[in-house]
Amino acid sequence: MVYSVAIAGASGYVGGELLRLISAHPQLEVKTVTANSNVGEKVATLHPHLRQYAELVFSPTDAATLAGHDIVFLAMPHTKSAEVAAWISEDTLVLDCGADFRLENEDDWIKFYGGTYAGHWNYGMPELLVEGGKDKQRKNLVGAKRIAVPGCNATAVTLALAPGVGEVLLEPHDIVSALSVGTSGAGRTLKTNLLASEILGSASAYGVGGVHRHTPEIEQNLRHASGRSVVLNFTPALVPMSRGILAVNTAKLVPGTTEAQLRAAYEKAYGQEKFVQVLPAGQFPSTASTLGVNTCLIGIAVDEHAGRAVIVSAIDNMVKGTAGAAIQSLNIALGLPEDTGLTVNGVAP
Repeated sequence: MVYSVAIAGASGYVGGELLRLISAHPQLEVKTVTANSNVGEKVATLHPHLRQYAELVFSPTDAATLAGHDIVFLAMPHTKSAEVAAWISEDTLVLDCGADFRLENEDDWIKFYGGTYAGHWNYGMPELLVEGGKDKQRKNLVGAKRIAVPGCNATAVTLALAPGVGEVLLEPHDIVSALSVGTSGAGRTLKTNLLASEILGSASAYGVGGVHRHTPEIEQNLRHASGRSVVLNFTPALVPMSRGILAVNTAKLVPGTTEAQLRAAYEKAYGQEKFVQVLPAGQFPSTASTLGVNTCLIGIAVDEHAGRAVIVSAIDNMVKGTAGAAIQSLNIALGLPEDTGLTVNGVAP
């Protein structure tokens, strides 16, 4: 069966990456792409590398345009997704690549995003440990019609820490994550701090002091993995690369925990996963190794002097961090092989 697809907000980075991945998916056919200010322009004007869709024209984002598709991807700013989702039939599979439906707690939404809370959808991270580590989120995606795609930073940090907290090997109340993030993570809208003259040769922290919007999402995920409350200090830094996230995560070890026990927990969690790979002892990932693929690479070490675990993860923020996670979740929802249209082979940096 071939499913008809619409992408709302296809003019942005995420929309373009969805198009790139869908072009390799044998059972998805893009019928409609929508935009805001770029209505009437061809896809080639914004995504010249997508030759398969070069002549496709951006339509307005409205209820009539999005009606009648089997699948709708929402690649839109937060709060806008909730508005658009309300127009779409309950029989349509909708995947929101924005933040509107990720958080389970209304107070968290109001504190970190503001405005009206839209509710919570099935969370699109199949490998996430749930029920205190007894199961995985994958089971909740089977047959789903509404899926909230995780945040890219949340993916890098969650996958790095969930097995450790889930097996009660890491203390949950002193977790520190420092991330190096490529500029595409900030979106396509022009920002003066993202001009080449500002970003080249420089790195700058943002969302400092516990205010980054992915903080409650990560804590929510780790609560599901561990069955305990979690406190996270999370600080990303914008660095001069176009895409990718390198997350250096540290947490206090539960007394008596060894590196062998820690590594065994990660092998147990991810040993059978196609898109999460735990590297051999002494090896640590780089963002270059994840470019273009739906893969999270994880390296593990123990700092015996500090009594802390150091878990390093790397993803492509545009693939495993967003568009790839959406396709992976879609495949599960539709009963297709989970890796359909996705690859573990990267591209040269």
